[in-house]
Amino acid sequence: MLLEILTYPNPELLKVSNPVKKFDRHLHFLLDNMAETMYEANGIGLAAPQVGHKVRAFIVDVAINKGDQNQLREFINPKISHGSGSIIFEEGCLSVPGLSEEVKRKEKIRIDYLDRFGKPQTLETEGLLAVAIQHENDHLDGVLFVDRLSPIRRRMAKKKLSKAITL
Repeated sequence: MLLEILTYPNPELLKVSNPVKKFDRHLHFLLDNMAETMYEANGIGLAAPQVGHKVRAFIVDVAINKGDQNQLREFINPKISHGSGSIIFEEGCLSVPGLSEEVKRKEKIRIDYLDRFGKPQTLETEGLLAVAIQHENDHLDGVLFVDRLSPIRRRMAKKKLSKAITL
C-alpha cells in the first residue's frame, strides 16, 4: 500500500520520533509499505516520520541502477556510534521535492540498530550508503538536509522552497 509522503513545510517533519517498542506485524506492515512507497517515488531512503509515523525506523536501498538487485536495508532504533572522514554529496529528499544541495557528512560510519524482529545488528559502511543512512537518521530527530547547510545556503534554499510552495 502506498503511503502519503509528507512534504516541507509540514511541521510533523520537525518532530523527534519515539523508539520502536513492538516488533510485530504492524511494524512489518509499515516497513513493507514504506518500501513500496519509496520505490514508487524513485527514492533511495525513507524514514517513518516522512509518512506520518513518529517511530525510529527507516529504510535505505542505494541500488541505483534498475538492473541492480534489491538491496533494501531496514534500520529500527538506530544509533550512529562512530563516524570518520568527511564527504560532500548532492542530496535531495522525497519530503523536499525539487531541491537538491551539497551536504557535508561523515564519510565512514558505524551504526547499531535492530532489524524488523528486534535482533541487534551492526553495520560499518562508507560512501553513498553512509550518506543515505545519515540523511534518514536525521529525519528521526526532525532534521531535514537543508538544516545541514551553511546559514546563507539554508536561507537561499528555504526561500526557493517558499516560492515553490506559493506557486
